[in-house]
Amino acid sequence: MPSRTVTVGSASGLHARPAALFVAAAGAQSVAVTIRTADKAPVPARSMLSVLSLGARFGTEVVLEAEGEGADDALDALADLLARDLDAPDTADAPATVEGHGG
Repeated sequence: MPSRTVTVGSASGLHARPAALFVAAAGAQSVAVTIRTADKAPVPARSMLSVLSLGARFGTEVVLEAEGEGADDALDALADLLARDLDAPDTADAPATVEGHGG
């Protein structure tokens, strides 16, 4: 199963706006993606409550996994998104950018 390990780049971690952007982008992918931290089980990346339950802060390493056609493209797009500071003002178009990778 393809996977990507990425460090959360948002100053506030994977909470509020960054989590909403990530969940929206995950939902736009053609494959189901899971996300996990070292100490938590994988959860659906399309679920806001599940993603928030991970408690991923700035600098937390997370693992994204997906299977099926388009998995690598989806993982690359979502990993790129998570590595950025999604709290920064210039990320307002983040979901649209990632959706283009969804296939």
